[in-house]
Amino acid sequence: MAAAADGFGVETSGMGERRGMNGSDLAARQATIRRRIEELAPWFHNIDLNGIPTAPDHPLNDYPTWKWRRFAHAVPEDLSGRTVLDIGCNAGFYALEMKRRGAELVVGIDEDERYLSQARLAAEVTGLEVEFHRLSVYDIARLAQKFDLVLFMGVLYHLRHPLLALDLIHEHVAGDLVLFQTMQRGSDVVWELEEDYGFWNDSIFHYAGFPAMYFIEQRYAGDPSNWWIPNRACAEAMLRSAGFEILQHPEDEVYLCRRVPAPATRGAPPALRPPHPDEAMTARRHKRLE
Repeated sequence: MAAAADGFGVETSGMGERRGMNGSDLAARQATIRRRIEELAPWFHNIDLNGIPTAPDHPLNDYPTWKWRRFAHAVPEDLSGRTVLDIGCNAGFYALEMKRRGAELVVGIDEDERYLSQARLAAEVTGLEVEFHRLSVYDIARLAQKFDLVLFMGVLYHLRHPLLALDLIHEHVAGDLVLFQTMQRGSDVVWELEEDYGFWNDSIFHYAGFPAMYFIEQRYAGDPSNWWIPNRACAEAMLRSAGFEILQHPEDEVYLCRRVPAPATRGAPPALRPPHPDEAMTARRHKRLE
């Protein structure tokens, strides 16, 4: 296997062996990585950076590695020539995994600058080329590009306007596949619903199989950013309503979807911030792809 340079300019082989470094150099490099990890703590993604875990005491154990292993088979093994967008990328775990599968372009966006700094460090240490930008899901029209695969993992329940986010993804960035994950609570029963119900038929709202979303006014799990948590029927209904056909349900909370035309009765919303031809982010990306 050919050698490559990691993010610190050190040549490595495919087996992770460091070349051209003596013991003291390696120790110094490890100390630098450890220091930079600690400076950016706490980490929600536990990522192995040259043998150093970023969140060794994670309350969910080795997260998100153990979760990824439960649905990794649903993502194409070879993403060569494809473009990927990771919305709410956090420290970049999934973005890096997509690059490892050979994606031509991987872009990660998040609103939290600390998460983005973590992600850039992870990309630097692993030597994987990923673009990271500070951007809200509500502003994704600014990317002015559709992607072959969009990751929308662990974001929906942190949004005050979750269905709007799905509509914007469908309208502006989803070119084909969408990998979606959301926390779910309540029943996992899914009904096959009729197209319409009479005004006086209120009994349907008392049954577990009807789509329902739980609103969190204060906090859930100590987190004030948790706003809406759907049951399974609601998560699936929202995806269909926004124009995403569910292809696979490989894990309890995860869906692999394909973009299809949105239902005729639902109009797609305009971008909250229309793309501008002079947008620096777009210009940089187009230049890199030339």
